[in-house]
Amino acid sequence: MTAAEAVSRFVFDGAIIGMGGQTIGRSAMAVYHEIIRQKKRDLTLVGCNLSIPMDLLVGAGLVRRTECGTGNLERFGTTFCWRKAIEQGRLENEDYSHLAMVTRFLAGEMGLPFMPIQSLLGSDILYKKAASTGKKFEMIENPWNPGEKVVLLPALNPDVSIIHVQKSDEQGNLIIEGFLTHEPEMIRASKMVIASCEEIIPSEEIRKYPERTTIPYVYVSAIVLQPWGAHPTSTYRYYQYDPEHILEYQGCAREGGTAFWEYLEKYIYSCKSFDEYLEKVGGLKKYNSLRQEMMKMV
Repeated sequence: MTAAEAVSRFVFDGAIIGMGGQTIGRSAMAVYHEIIRQKKRDLTLVGCNLSIPMDLLVGAGLVRRTECGTGNLERFGTTFCWRKAIEQGRLENEDYSHLAMVTRFLAGEMGLPFMPIQSLLGSDILYKKAASTGKKFEMIENPWNPGEKVVLLPALNPDVSIIHVQKSDEQGNLIIEGFLTHEPEMIRASKMVIASCEEIIPSEEIRKYPERTTIPYVYVSAIVLQPWGAHPTSTYRYYQYDPEHILEYQGCAREGGTAFWEYLEKYIYSCKSFDEYLEKVGGLKKYNSLRQEMMKMV
């Protein structure tokens, strides 16, 4: 289905959204643009590194809370809209490590209410009060090793997770190449999953090479075919991230106010589709340049 159809059907006001991708790699930007256009509100965003799509949603005033390991765009700096919203008290944020977030998704996919972890022991992250529940963890003693502390973290089951992948067939069998981070656990923990992809391949190819399937179709609710759907972030084997556009976005986000809203109007609200956005950011010439940069690396 189209991104517009997928968002209309599976994303609702107040939803907990699991965000795939990592920093400036493989973010499902086409789907997030559509969420902004449809103005889905009161959202909770969860994941490991919630980068540029999270910052866009926060800046557009659609997010109530985030739960994550961090928010940044690697060498391009912090997520400015997110940071300002937290500093100004307009956004609740629950701070975890990346491993802790994966552990919470793992509990969710296994149908457990919580999961033990020890990596947070000794860190101040553990003792920052949870804004949503008032309680972030439970500390117990290891029943098989008295005196040893164990932290229990609550399971996390997103209402819908949104990811961008390299390949899918029409049934929704997904092939992710390169990094996976938290996505397999998050997807299996989610009630619904929207996956945009660079290309749709025949199911015969899926059956011929079953070991390449990262996520089987039983977990996937919607497939959105959108080449270049992660721009300005990268997609391994397809195209490099777009430093010019990321810097343009960061400049607008840092300045905020009118500059940020002009960015939203130019690249999202005034575009009927992601293809229209892609033409505005450079079209075929830009695509070829970013593809050539990726081919140098693979």
